[in-house]
Amino acid sequence: MALFSESKKPFSYDVVREGEDTILMVDLEQYSKVPSLEDDPVIMSKTCDMMIESGNITKIVYTQKRNYEYDFSQTEILQEIASLYKRLAKRRDFFSYSAIMSDSTCARWANTWYSETQNIISNLLRADPVGAYVELIRLSREERIRLEKSVDTQYNACGQKFITLVSYLTGLLEKTKLITLLKPHLAGYSIGDRMVYRRVFSPVIRPDFMFTRLMSQIPHNAEELDSYAIGNDTEVTIFELPDSVHYLYHMVPPEFRLSEEKYEILDTARKIMSEQKPSKSDFVNPERMRQVFSNVGQDLIEELASYRNISLKTEELEGLTEILVRYTVGFGLIELLLKDEKVQDITMNSPMGEVPAFIVHQDYADCKTNIIPTIPEAESWASKLRLISGRPLDEANPILDTELEIPGARSRVAVVAPPLNPSGLAYAFRRHRDKPWTLPLFIKNRMINPMAAGIISFLADGSRTLLVAGTRSAGKTSLLGAVLVELMRKYRIITIEDTLELPTDALRKLGFNIQSMKVAAALSQSGAEVPADEGIRTTLRMGDSALIVGEIRSKEALALYEAMRIGALANVVAGTIHGDSPYGVYDRVVNDLGVPKTSFKATDVIIVANPIRSADGLHRWRRVTQITEMRKQWENDPMLENGFSDLMKYSSTTDQLEPSDDLINGESEILKAIAGNVKEWSGNWDAVWDNITLRAKTKEALVDLAEKAKMPSLLEADFVVNANDAFHKISDKVKDEVGSLDSKRIFLEWSQWVQRAAKKSSIK
Repeated sequence: MALFSESKKPFSYDVVREGEDTILMVDLEQYSKVPSLEDDPVIMSKTCDMMIESGNITKIVYTQKRNYEYDFSQTEILQEIASLYKRLAKRRDFFSYSAIMSDSTCARWANTWYSETQNIISNLLRADPVGAYVELIRLSREERIRLEKSVDTQYNACGQKFITLVSYLTGLLEKTKLITLLKPHLAGYSIGDRMVYRRVFSPVIRPDFMFTRLMSQIPHNAEELDSYAIGNDTEVTIFELPDSVHYLYHMVPPEFRLSEEKYEILDTARKIMSEQKPSKSDFVNPERMRQVFSNVGQDLIEELASYRNISLKTEELEGLTEILVRYTVGFGLIELLLKDEKVQDITMNSPMGEVPAFIVHQDYADCKTNIIPTIPEAESWASKLRLISGRPLDEANPILDTELEIPGARSRVAVVAPPLNPSGLAYAFRRHRDKPWTLPLFIKNRMINPMAAGIISFLADGSRTLLVAGTRSAGKTSLLGAVLVELMRKYRIITIEDTLELPTDALRKLGFNIQSMKVAAALSQSGAEVPADEGIRTTLRMGDSALIVGEIRSKEALALYEAMRIGALANVVAGTIHGDSPYGVYDRVVNDLGVPKTSFKATDVIIVANPIRSADGLHRWRRVTQITEMRKQWENDPMLENGFSDLMKYSSTTDQLEPSDDLINGESEILKAIAGNVKEWSGNWDAVWDNITLRAKTKEALVDLAEKAKMPSLLEADFVVNANDAFHKISDKVKDEVGSLDSKRIFLEWSQWVQRAAKKSSIK
């Protein structure tokens, strides 16, 4: 709501209410200098006048192609100077000409004293308060020196009155935050030198077509640790901060490096495009909508450039179009964060506009960013996500779980709104890897070791029921996706999720027979989506299929265990669940979700993934900490009745999973049960162990080859799936030729196949 308004000439301004902020919006489009509170005394002086007229201001924004924003802490400092000037202006009698010459005997010196104090208070205080402070100290010092030398008692009496006045004014300034902060840095200061103000004032700068603010200035004493580019035009630098345990993720997007001409074209195009608001039906197909806006935007930018006689190269035109789409139907700078393959999680806390976004980085863990989302942008995202998902986000439904897919990235999004979040909107983005995770990739990242990969591969082929458990951000869904990669492509797979996170599209492109189903979110109170439990029961009528449940959250657990019992020994049934141990999973499934104890026995194996932290608490790594089988001979409590049997357990000493005695001694009931369905393995534990170690060797060999050949692509799903197919075909061929699964021969022939395939891949 605008309270004040003038014509749009330099230094015309509005006072705008935005949430809890009262923002002074100053128009400097026609001003000849770059807006800078710290560098320009005219801007500082006039801003003080505006603050006096407008009352209490919490944020200052200067608009001139880009927006220059000073936050509350900086605005508060200047507000104090403006208030001091206002206070002194009301007390002009105190430092007026008549006050200084109150004694007629002082009249001959009053002119000089009055002129000096008047200049400091009326002019210098608003434009250069540090200069005013230094000048007052100079006046006082010079006058004291004169008094020490003077023998004129009349002059001495008048001079002492003047010193008292100057000391009073100096004392008022010394109580302000500005002088308190800068006083230690005033040695050698000369009037007019504004470098000192940069220690206090530093604007957040953004193009005026953006909502998101960007802290462009690098913190003092920050140490650069790393730098890289996202695509061809976005720069990222990682800094270590001297006063924080967070690292700083500092992004410089292409829109911050555009020339003024291109800014004008882009801003004009945005204003025109904003009139073409997409309808609800457009969001049914966001990809097509972006393409339409991209085509229209590119034509518009080309026309505007031609009108201004500006020649744009093809790559420049495409770059401007991409920025335009990002700030019309897209998600602004968040899209650039999501395109960074090293970013895993993005969180934005309320109240928006006051704190930066935080990320979890692949190499530097928890980082704060130089990106500050604002209230208008947060509300814009919420509207778009409601339309894209078809799910409500309002007072009755203050939680929205959905997925976001943009060119080059996809993520899961959680939004929390009032009244659950009393201070506004908050967001959490979980970035999904561009390609499915694979077991060899997890070996490379040390989340599992080759033996664990061999067991997981063996279990997947053995059509068992699996639960992947863990805490938040433990990598559960990623690991479940890697299990999917291990399934042979000839089997049909049905996935059920309330928020689409599993890599079903990527697997479908790799030739998997996979059907994705989306059901209602557990916390959703209304909508047209089918409840999760009904979705699971529906899959039981869709023929022989592996069933994969994205996450078990609520009453669908009963239906899942029904599917487990019906589908046992036919196909894999798997899902993820929150729990930090096998017993934690049992407690959640039975006591929280109401699954009968006897039904829980349908679980064959629980794979637990948990973050491992360093002793100093500054670092963490994702690790699988347990692979545990569920034995069936217990009645009331699996913990007390030896219902859990670890196959592998994490050792902090070796930082990897170690095989248990039960596994080494062949006492795994689940692995024996798998062997019982295979003629060559039935009753022969050595043959089972041999096959598990063979699978482990193939995974390890793939990792070694990728590192040696410097071909990380060999660990990606497209190559791993073909390698898995080759493993099965070669195993079948060797069995036909020699009558048994000769592991040495299988590994030799498979290794030869991999070498040939890798060579072909490198040529491509």
